[in-house]
Amino acid sequence: MITVLAWTMIVVFLFLVMKKKLSPFTALIIVPLVFALIGSFAGLYSEQIAAQWGIENPTLWEQIRILGEFTLSGVKQTSTTGIMLLFAIFYFAIMLNAGMFDPITKMMIRFAKGDPLKVLVATAIVAASVSLNGDGTTTTLIVCTAFIPLYKKLNIKMMYLGVLTILMNTIMNLLPWGGPTARVISVLTELNGRDAEILRALMPGMVLATIYMIGVAVYLGIKERKRLGIQTLTDEDIEKLTATEDEAELALKRPKLFWVNLAMTVGLIALLMIDDTFPSVFLFLVGTVAALMINYPNLKDQKARIQDNAGDAVQVVILVLGAGVFTGLFTFTGMSQALTISLTNIIPQSFGRFWGLVVAVLSAPGTFFLSNDAFYYGVLPVLSETGAVYGFTQLEMGVASLLGQAFHLLSPLVAFIYLLLAKTELDMFEWQKESAKWALGIFVIFIAVAGIFGIVPFMR
Repeated sequence: MITVLAWTMIVVFLFLVMKKKLSPFTALIIVPLVFALIGSFAGLYSEQIAAQWGIENPTLWEQIRILGEFTLSGVKQTSTTGIMLLFAIFYFAIMLNAGMFDPITKMMIRFAKGDPLKVLVATAIVAASVSLNGDGTTTTLIVCTAFIPLYKKLNIKMMYLGVLTILMNTIMNLLPWGGPTARVISVLTELNGRDAEILRALMPGMVLATIYMIGVAVYLGIKERKRLGIQTLTDEDIEKLTATEDEAELALKRPKLFWVNLAMTVGLIALLMIDDTFPSVFLFLVGTVAALMINYPNLKDQKARIQDNAGDAVQVVILVLGAGVFTGLFTFTGMSQALTISLTNIIPQSFGRFWGLVVAVLSAPGTFFLSNDAFYYGVLPVLSETGAVYGFTQLEMGVASLLGQAFHLLSPLVAFIYLLLAKTELDMFEWQKESAKWALGIFVIFIAVAGIFGIVPFMR
C-alpha cells in the first residue's frame, strides 16, 4: 500500500509542476503533506514511528503530530544549503551592481575590435564570467546588451551569440549556487553542507567544457572572418558600444574598486575549492558583508542593495526549504524506501552495475522534458535510493544526475531563453538545433571526465 502511495505522490507532483497547476514551492509542501496525511489515516506509518519514536500502535493523532517532526527534520537538513545560497546570490548580485564585470566586458570588446573571431571569443569569455552569478536572466541581459550592437555593426550571425551565451551559461550553472546543483544538494541529504566537495567533483568537467566552448567560438569565428573579413572600429565606435546610459545604474558602479572586488571574488572561489578551509556558508556570509561595506559604506545604500536583490535570493531559498519538507516527509514516512524496493524489482539486476551511467544518460532527456524542479525533487530521490542498493553513493548519484544539464537550457520549459530569443530575434527550433550540436560535445566531455576520474563509476 505504501508503495502505491509513493508512486502516486511522485506522479501527482510531476503532473502539477509540469502543467503549472501549482508553483514548485507550493507543490513541494502541499503534495507530500496531503499524501502523508492519507498514509496516516490508513495507518501506514506505525512501523516507522515505532522504530524512530518508540511508540507502539500510535493513535491517528500521534501519527499526524509526528508528521510535523518529519517535516522539521527535512527542513533542518536543507537549511545550511539554503543559507549558503542566500548569501552567494547576494554576493554576486552586489558585484554586478558594483560593475565588477563591466571592465571585463569592455576589455573584451576593445580586444575584439572589428575581428569576428575575436568578437566570438570575447562573447564566450564574457558569458562565462557573468554566469558566475548563477542567473541565466542576468547573463542574457548583460551579454546581449554588450554584444548585440557589435554583432549588428559587423554583420556577424546573431545565431552564434545565442549559442555561445546559452552553452557557457549551461556550464557555469553547475556551480553550487546555480539552480540544478543547489537542488541536488538540498534533495540528497548526505550532500547538505558538502557543496565544496560536489564543486570539486564537477570542476574538471566544467573546465574542459569551457575550453571546448572557447574552441567552438574560435571555429565559428574563423568561419565568420572568412565570410566578413576584418573591419575597422574607431575608439568612438567602441565607446558608444560600451557606454551605460541609465543614471540609476551608473550611480551604483564602483569602477575604482574593480581590482579589490576581483581579488575578493577570486580569493573566495579559491577558498571554496580548497579542502579544510572554511564552510561555504561562512565564506559567502563574510564575503557579502565585506562586499557591502567596501562598495556601499553608506547604511542607506546597503539597505537598498539588500532590498533590491532580495527577490532573486528569496525565490531560491524558499525552494530549498520546500525541498526539505518534501524530503523529510518522503523519507521518514518510509515512502522513499518502498518506492526504491519496487524500482529495483522492476529493473534487471544486470543494469544495477551500470547505474551511474544509467542515471547520467537519463538526466539528459529527464532535465530537457521535465523542469529542474520536477526532475530533481521528484525523480532524483528515487534514482538515488535505487543507486544505494547497488552501492552508489549520493555524491556519485548527484553528479551523475547533473551531467545531462548540457541540454537542459535548450528546453522550452526554461523561462529566460525566451528573453534571449527575443533579444537576438532567433527562431527557437533553429537555435535549438544549432545549440544541441555543440551541447552534445559538452555532454560527452562531462560523461568522459566523470568516468575517467572515477567521479561517477559507471560500473560496479
